[in-house]
Amino acid sequence: MTLMTIRRDVTLAEMQEIGSVEVLGAEIIHGPVTAYGLGTLGQPVDPVSAGYFGVNRGAFKMTYPFNEQATVVAGQVKVTEVATGVSAVYGPGDSWVVSKGTTVIWDVESDYCIKHYFAAV
Repeated sequence: MTLMTIRRDVTLAEMQEIGSVEVLGAEIIHGPVTAYGLGTLGQPVDPVSAGYFGVNRGAFKMTYPFNEQATVVAGQVKVTEVATGVSAVYGPGDSWVVSKGTTVIWDVESDYCIKHYFAAV
């Protein structure tokens, strides 16, 4: 394994365009919202993976398919847990942990938001 620094200067231009967040099972609330990815450990379908995930401005609802720890490296996002209505706004350096099966609304309040995540099924 190689030691890798999680960068705060990653841009969407460096990442691979995935397409609409709808291809990831999300429901767009307002947008369009395009997703981008750049892996740093394994593949998203592996039991454990990590990488950068980015989206442009907009809002969408999704249910997490894995447990995740994430840290915002660029932009700003308001995340709301649908079941409780509890919201938090995250910017660069802010982190969260979310359990598999949790449904959230992402509201990207900046031109784009990029997080680095560590996920386990």
